[in-house]
Amino acid sequence: MTEKLPALPGQMEFFDSHRQDAWWAGPLLTAAGLLAFIVYASWAAFQGDNYRWGPYHSPFYSPLIVLDWWPLSPAFLIIWIPAGFRLTCYYFRKAYYRSLFLTPPACWVGAKPQNYRGERAWLVFQNLHRYFLYLALVVLGVHFYDLTQAFWFDGHFGVGGGSLVIMLDVAFLGAYIFGCNSLRHLVGGNVNCFSCASLGTQRRQAWKITTMFNLHHRGWAWVSLIWVGLTDLYIRLLAMGLITDIRFI
Repeated sequence: MTEKLPALPGQMEFFDSHRQDAWWAGPLLTAAGLLAFIVYASWAAFQGDNYRWGPYHSPFYSPLIVLDWWPLSPAFLIIWIPAGFRLTCYYFRKAYYRSLFLTPPACWVGAKPQNYRGERAWLVFQNLHRYFLYLALVVLGVHFYDLTQAFWFDGHFGVGGGSLVIMLDVAFLGAYIFGCNSLRHLVGGNVNCFSCASLGTQRRQAWKITTMFNLHHRGWAWVSLIWVGLTDLYIRLLAMGLITDIRFI
């Protein structure tokens, strides 16, 4: 009697799988994390207030742009940049394709019936990732400026709980951006011969640094995503008078 071979992924029914592990746990946790952040970030952006306290500035509203004719919260004038950068990020594409759109939900698991056409049609916007990178670097620079301001209280140097929270936010965001595949390609990944290229030694060093961050790109993506939300929450609770900032100096 001939044993029937397992179906190939393309021949499987939706959610059909021969896997015995809890393959669904990863997509489920990813979906929960992404949806939780989207809900909170959207709520915080719509508030339009409580985004500053003392020297602290919420990253959702940085850089702050206030226009008299703009009818919505000032957050919407800037939040589309980090949102677009993350939405087109190579890692986050995989994360939400699998967890939210189930295409496929996991390796060797049947996906929803579809005619795969690659990232074309409305998905062609994913090609904008390299341009969102340039804008994200500018935003990171503004966040670094906000960090320098977070250590000045009424004209005097000081260190508060918010200073450290913002410092970690900038560090995590920087690690995520510096590990970006597009940045890695830009600084040296497109060079076939470093010894032949102009500034080859410097470009190779820059490529090695971005590669170091890129090795843990998924981890930096999640840590920076969670921490930016917690940073806004900390500053928002201070502005609302619900908590008190810790002062070390």
